[in-house]
Amino acid sequence: MKKRSTPFTLDGKNMYVLGGGGLIGAAVVKALAASGARVIALDRDAARLRRLVTWACSHGKDVRAEVVDASDLSAMEKVMRGLVRRHGAMSAWVNASYPRSKDWGRSLEAMTPEYLRENIDVHLNSCLWTARVAALIMKEHKKGGVIVNFGSIYGMVANDLTIYEGTQMSGEMLYCGMKAGIINATRYLASYFGAEGIRANCICPGGIFDKQNPVFVKQYAKKTPLKRMGTPDDIAWPVVFLCSDAAAYMTGAVLSVDGGWTAV
Repeated sequence: MKKRSTPFTLDGKNMYVLGGGGLIGAAVVKALAASGARVIALDRDAARLRRLVTWACSHGKDVRAEVVDASDLSAMEKVMRGLVRRHGAMSAWVNASYPRSKDWGRSLEAMTPEYLRENIDVHLNSCLWTARVAALIMKEHKKGGVIVNFGSIYGMVANDLTIYEGTQMSGEMLYCGMKAGIINATRYLASYFGAEGIRANCICPGGIFDKQNPVFVKQYAKKTPLKRMGTPDDIAWPVVFLCSDAAAYMTGAVLSVDGGWTAV
């Protein structure tokens, strides 16, 4: 094994990031690449991927891009195995994707069984299925590996609905259920694959600023001990930590990166 100058270095590692073109996913891709990894960014938005590759070329980083639609569960195992043949073994699989239906954001009263099934399938099921496939591929290669799934503070605690007052925004019961499922499924993967040297951890971001209603932003920040919303970079660097040898004794962990939201 190549000796590393620091356990945080990712030199020589292949990192696959599903949802790599998204708000947080793109920051994760850049942080991993900046730490020395070869990053394979996966997203269904080709334009976002092109912007990442342009950034990588201008910064001398190794970022490769593949258009992938993880909602097509029946195709994903074949797709993932093809990715490994083209780009090399998985050192880490990071699921930063946030797939959802076109009518996402329905109130509890407006939900339908179809809405429920579609979003569970494209979000919860795609996360669990791809993490499963990634772990099996890592097991076959017998080199260990890392899985990082994205939960949320709302997979850990219920929404504080007062932060939406005075806006058109509302909390999502379904989102809470899906993220809680991802958290505990990650723990299961940690238990199931630990003997193979495969670590599975879950990162749980707090609210990330994305030009939301100023009233919401103010109310959110007031409740948070650090008095602000998070940024994509706030999440990206803890992901680098989880993927690195610095976290070699961490598996089944739920890492809150939330400005203290879940602490109070």
